[in-house]
Amino acid sequence: MDAAVWVIELVLLILPAYFANSVPVLLGGGAPIDGGKKWSDGQRLFGDGKTVRGFFAGVLAGVAIGALEGLLLAGGNWEIYQGGAPTYVLAGFLLGCGAMAGDLLGSFIKRRQGLARGKPSLVMDQLLFLALALLFVYPLASGLLTLEAVLFLAVLTYFVHVGANVVANRLGLKKVPW
Repeated sequence: MDAAVWVIELVLLILPAYFANSVPVLLGGGAPIDGGKKWSDGQRLFGDGKTVRGFFAGVLAGVAIGALEGLLLAGGNWEIYQGGAPTYVLAGFLLGCGAMAGDLLGSFIKRRQGLARGKPSLVMDQLLFLALALLFVYPLASGLLTLEAVLFLAVLTYFVHVGANVVANRLGLKKVPW
């Protein structure tokens, strides 16, 4: 397979997760998903930054991007899933759920480590959402998700995530650039 085609297919595969991970910055807010509950260590489960609205906005963003890809890619030269447009919607849902679950897990772990809301953590902030998104979508994308592909997506995601956060900070959408 041509390297450029491989890269494009991987970017198309991960786009729903990228959108799912970024949309809560724009559409989140409201009630915290943990309802203010604390873990046995006395710390919040996730904190005020993880909200019900942000979680569902992220999942819906993944579904929307999956549906758009299904309309544009299914049956064409850039098809990455078998099964037509419904498979893309399902993949968007799985990637969105995985990205949001990874984000929540990262927040949970950061709270256990005593890191305050907004403090950076390379693995928790940039890569855990990716890992769970890929795990969730693996049954549909196992043919594309080789070790090399996962490593490529990890490096790509680091740079995309850092760049997007810097831009969001400069636009006043985020208080911190990470």
